[in-house]
Amino acid sequence: MFDYKGKVVAITGASSGLGKQMAEGYASCGANLVLMARRLERLEASAKEWEEKYGVQVLPVACDVTSSESINNALAAAAEKFGHIEVIVNDAGGERGTGTPLVDYNKEDWEFTLNLDLTSVFEVTKVFTGYMKKNIEAGKQSYGRVINIASIYGLVGNTALPTIAYHATKGAVVNFTRGAAAELAKSGITVNAICPGYFYTELTTDTLNTEYFQNFANQSVPMARYGAPGELNSAAVFLGAEESSYVTGQILAVDGGYTCV
Repeated sequence: MFDYKGKVVAITGASSGLGKQMAEGYASCGANLVLMARRLERLEASAKEWEEKYGVQVLPVACDVTSSESINNALAAAAEKFGHIEVIVNDAGGERGTGTPLVDYNKEDWEFTLNLDLTSVFEVTKVFTGYMKKNIEAGKQSYGRVINIASIYGLVGNTALPTIAYHATKGAVVNFTRGAAAELAKSGITVNAICPGYFYTELTTDTLNTEYFQNFANQSVPMARYGAPGELNSAAVFLGAEESSYVTGQILAVDGGYTCV
C-alpha cells in the first residue's frame, strides 16, 4: 500500500515548513514531485537533494498562489513535464496582522489573509482538478486527490493569541473542502483537509518558543508538546494514496489531541 511510484504530487508552499516536509514524505514513497513556491532557489535545492536521495523526478516551479496567471503557468509546466498529476496539496498560506485584536484589525490585513489563505485554495483547486478531470475522462490517469492544509484554528477558537482572519479563512477552507468533495465525488477526485496543530515553521517558531506559548501548549495539548518534523507526513500520504478512494470530504486534525478536549 501507499506506493507512489509513477504518480505525480504537486505541492504549494513547498519551499519550507510543513510543505517541504510533506513533499519529502511523498518522495520517500516514490512520488514524482511538482514543488511550487515563490522562492525558486529553495525549491531547486530540494529538487536536487531528493532526486539523488530517492531516485524520483522533481520539477521546481516558481508560483505565487495569489496570481491566477502564475497558477496557470505552474500547471502548464507540470503538464508538459509529466502529462498527469494525481495529487495537489494546497499548503501555501500565512497571515498579516497576527496578534491584533478583532476590534483593532484592519481591512487591508483581512483582505490579504483572505486572498492568500482562501482564494488561493479555490483557484489552485479549480485549475488542478479541471486538469485532473480531463485526464481521467481521457484515460491519462485513473484518479485525483486534493488535500487542503487548514488548521486547528479552522475548527475552534483560541485564547492564546488573537488571529481572527486566520480563524475565518481556515474555517472557510474546511467547508470549502466539504463542498468541493461533494461536487467532485463522481469524477474520481477526492477532496480532504488536514488541520495541523502546533508545528515549528518559519512563521511560527518565534511564537512557539516563547515561555508563554509553551506553557499554554503544555496545558491545552494533551500530549503536552508541539508536533515534530515529519509527523504530518503520514496523514498526507494516506489521503493522497490511490487506496484512499472512499475517503472524501473529511477533516483530519493532526494536533496531539488539541481539538479533542
